[in-house]
Amino acid sequence: MGSSEADKPLRRIAASFEELAAVAKQQPPGAMDAGAFARACSNVSVLFGCLGIAFKFAEKDYVSKAPLRLLLPYHLYFSRSCSARLQASVYYGVEVDDLLEASKSISTLPSMVELDIQKDTVRVAGSHTRNLLRVKRGIDMVQVLFERMLVTEGNSLRDAASAAYAQVFAPHHGWAIRKAVAAGMYALPSKSQLLKKLNEDEESAKAQLQNFVRSAAPVIRYVEDLFTSRNLGIDW
Repeated sequence: MGSSEADKPLRRIAASFEELAAVAKQQPPGAMDAGAFARACSNVSVLFGCLGIAFKFAEKDYVSKAPLRLLLPYHLYFSRSCSARLQASVYYGVEVDDLLEASKSISTLPSMVELDIQKDTVRVAGSHTRNLLRVKRGIDMVQVLFERMLVTEGNSLRDAASAAYAQVFAPHHGWAIRKAVAAGMYALPSKSQLLKKLNEDEESAKAQLQNFVRSAAPVIRYVEDLFTSRNLGIDW
């Protein structure tokens, strides 16, 4: 098993969020660098890929758009009309790549949000602010997943993953997507299989999970404050 940080995605995730947390916890909070935020979030996409079909919706929602047929079990992809109705739920247009690209010309997250406010495009599909909210939601889910993994005994991830999905994403998904995710939970890797993919053992992983949970909290609050302090809301 490789020992370099390049072979340890969980450590990259935790370390990158520790750096963001240092900015988020400043009083008053600093202007978080958009590129640093986007790069930290891009590290998380590796985790979505490791979780398998149950979180394909999150991976594609988080980093790119994907055909509906790749996200749903066959028995749920049953008609063209159903597909048309569900595409609005699946195609959020949320892309970490968009935030990475935007950071080349917009230096901070507050500036990114303010620019969309000035253009009256905050809630427009594909806007940087809309994408930021969706990406924040992905970080939310990972934080809850890691919290549950730390306190759940046994080798199954199903309870932890189901709780994370129910708390973060389910309120924003229609019945068919929720049904598809519930079915996909049975195809989750075991905890030991996931840790093997991440090149960690249980003891080393525990420290990284704790680091992420601790660091992600102020980062999530920081992004939420960008919205609530401007009366933009976060439940859309």
